[in-house]
Order: sequence, then C-alpha cells, then structure tokens
Amino acid sequence: MADYDYDLFVIGGGSGGVRAARVAASDTGARVALAEEDRYGGTCVIRGCVPKKLMVFASEFSHMPEMARGYGWQINDGTFDWPTFRGHLNTELDRLEGIYRSLLKNSGVDTFDARARLRDAHTVEMSNGETRTAKTILIATGGHPVRPDMPNAGLGIVSDDIFHLQTLPKSILIVGGGYIACEFACIFNGLGVEVTQYYRGAQILRGFDDEARGLIAESMREQGIDLKTGTNIVEMAPASAERLGATGTASDAAMGATAEQSAALVQEDEDAKGPVWVKPTSGEPREFDLVLFATGRDPNSRDLGLEDLGIEIGRRGEIVVDEYSKTALDSVYAIGDVTNRVNLTPVAIREGMAFVETAFKDNPTAVDHELIPSAIFTQPEMGTIGLSEEAAREKEEVEIYCTSFRPMKSAFAGQSSRVLMKLVVSKATRVVLGCHIVAPDAGEMIQLAGIAIKMGATKEDFDRTVAVHPTMSEEIVTMKTPMRTA
Repeated sequence: MADYDYDLFVIGGGSGGVRAARVAASDTGARVALAEEDRYGGTCVIRGCVPKKLMVFASEFSHMPEMARGYGWQINDGTFDWPTFRGHLNTELDRLEGIYRSLLKNSGVDTFDARARLRDAHTVEMSNGETRTAKTILIATGGHPVRPDMPNAGLGIVSDDIFHLQTLPKSILIVGGGYIACEFACIFNGLGVEVTQYYRGAQILRGFDDEARGLIAESMREQGIDLKTGTNIVEMAPASAERLGATGTASDAAMGATAEQSAALVQEDEDAKGPVWVKPTSGEPREFDLVLFATGRDPNSRDLGLEDLGIEIGRRGEIVVDEYSKTALDSVYAIGDVTNRVNLTPVAIREGMAFVETAFKDNPTAVDHELIPSAIFTQPEMGTIGLSEEAAREKEEVEIYCTSFRPMKSAFAGQSSRVLMKLVVSKATRVVLGCHIVAPDAGEMIQLAGIAIKMGATKEDFDRTVAVHPTMSEEIVTMKTPMRTA
C-alpha cells in the first residue's frame, strides 16, 4: 500500500471544500490538508451570498422612512454613507474568514495559503513550490464571473469587484437579466444610485416562473430602475475627454482595444472604469459612472492539470463527475460550482458531506438535486421550489392556484406594491409540483414551504392546514379554486 502524506487533499477553501475537509478529519480521523489561493470562505462568504445579503439589508432602509410616515411617524429621509458600511462589511468578512480558518485548525486540517494543481492522480503541487501526496484529492475551486467577449469589456466591473468600490457611483449600468443582475439593480437603487439595466432577452430571470418574474420586473420599474429588455451593448469606451477626443465620441483606438488591453488600462488608472460611454442596440448612447457585467459565471477549472490526467471537462469548463462526485480518476472527486450542477452554497455543502460518506465512511451517498428551494433577493424577494407553470404544463396537465394582492403592511401606508402566491398542482395526483412566492421575506417562506413540497404534499394537505392570520403567507393554504388549468 502506497504511503501518502495525507488521506485527503482538498483544493479550494470555500463552503463545500471546508466542510468536506473538517468533517473528514474530525469524524473519521483522516489526515487532511487544504489549499486555498485566496480568502477562506470562498465566493459565498467573501464575495457572494453574505456580503450581498448585507447590502440588501442596507438598501432596504431607504424605503423605511416613507413606510414609517404612512404609519404616522414624523421621520425624515436619511443619507447613506458607503465608507461606513464598507468598513463594517470588511470587519464582518474578516471575522467570518477567521471562523473558517479556526474550524479547519480545530479539526486538525493542515492548510496552505497557495494555489494548487494536480501533478498526477495522487500528487498536488503548489504555487509556493511545495508538493504533497494524497490517497484522495477533492477539487472544490468554485466559479468566477465572466465578462462578455467584446472590445473594452475591461472597463466594466463584475460582481466580485463590487465589494471593493471606494465610492458609490451616481449612475450605473447593469448588463444581464439573471438573479445576480436583478439583485444588484435593486441594491444600488435602494442605496440611491441611478440604475439602468440592459437585458438582451424579452424578460428578466429566464427559467423562473413567468408570472413571478413578470411581477418582479414590474416592481423594479415602479421603484425607478430603468429596466430595458431586448437591449444589449453594441460598443463601449472610456468617456473621459482624453480618451474620447474633441468630438465627444469614442476614438478608433479606444474602440479597437481588446478586453485585455482595457483591463490593463483600468488597472493602471482605476478611475478609467467610469465614466463609460455606452452605445446600446436600441436608443441613444449614454455615459455611466460605472458598468457592471452580470452576464454569467464559469467554473474555476483552468490550469488545474486535469486534462493531462484524462479528467473530462465540459463545454462551460465544468468538471464532469458521476452521481457520487467522482471524476474519471478513482482518486479525484469534485464538488460545488466547479461541477456546474446546482450552483448554490447549501448544495456544495451537501455534496461535501456526501463525498465524506462515500470516500471515507464506506457509505456511497448521492446528493438529491431535485426540489431544491431557492431565493432571489430582489425587492420584493422571490422564493421558489419545483416546477414553473411553463415547465409543468409541458409534462402533464396542471391546475394553477394563484393570488396577487397588496399586503396589509404596505397597503395601509398607501403603497402600491403587490405580492404573489402561486401553487402548481398535478391534476392527476394532486401533488404540489411547484411553489412560487414574490413578497418581502419570500426566502424565509419558501424554506418552510419547501419541506412540505419535498415530502410530496398534495393540494389537499395544504388545504387541511389552518391559516395563520393575518399574514401574507396564509394565502398559500386558503386558495381553494384554481385560476386556470394548463
């Protein structure tokens, strides 16, 4: 039997990798090491879910004075101080990263602050010059945001960059129509930034329930976001006088710059990121203080030495694995966003736990990727689980139970905002195939509704549940008559 330095070597210190490393070490006594080239905690903790949600909280306060006045409070609008928030945010992220490091240390995991790649099926080489061997290697390197392939794309930022902004822009163009684009459109709008959003498709949040995403788009526009669908960028260039020339239009040299050249220019002069001159597919060219590309994410699989070892890489760069997260090599596994299955932090954590069961506890465990509840932290939020109406009716005949109304809290204050509660029900089996909620705190609601739906609850199970009154969510159990059959 070969003698290895470790039983397990984990590449990637995000939520999934850290969970797998510390559970393998603490629960099984395995000798475990982990290498992370950046900050511990990964995308979710450092540049994703956590800081984004804190920004959501911050942005929601701008709506509170108006609501309070509707309830009789004599309260004035406040002002938002980005440096204060950013300082508190950085302190919190430092605290969380410290917790991740402590969890690993206390579990007996050796850590290396270095980039790691595979030399062979059992050997890892690191950017600090060290090599280590391991019986099993787990890749949990996550993903990264991508810019579009167009000249001067480097003048825009991506979601990772938002938390490093020294000042808030006065105006921002957000390019994209997915949940990241829509969330940050609502965040910046709530923080007082003039927000324009371009999306090339006919409606934002492609793949989600049409009725739900339609209400979110309507709400975003009502809140002052200039949401333009069917629109994309044709050209962009630095808008400063030095780069535009006397005519005030982009120079040939600027327009001909590659994304790499633009990125180098931005690195040399941070202010070059804004203002930016943008020509859209429709409408007049405009200048924006900042452009944010929220146009997709790709797996972090490059330069890991995988192809040389016969590990299959998919079209988007995802590491191809089986149901137990194993690659084509028996000694190498991969979990989380780098596999591009379901790119959610709780899923990566579950995959990490299942990996430990499979590889270290002789209990082959596959993660159930069906019926996963999720939330989009727009304003209002969207909580969703299961099939959309459109997807469900392609499979079978369904009944749609749906209601949209002005909730008590905002209606009393004279606000026009509406919420949506929707159930998609199989006509044959009566099983609830999907639940979609657009409302404040929809993420909290869908977590609980998700339990019932994951258990296979029928519409009659919902009907038998007594309502909690007065609440928005009581509508989920009081809808008796289907609005339509599809």
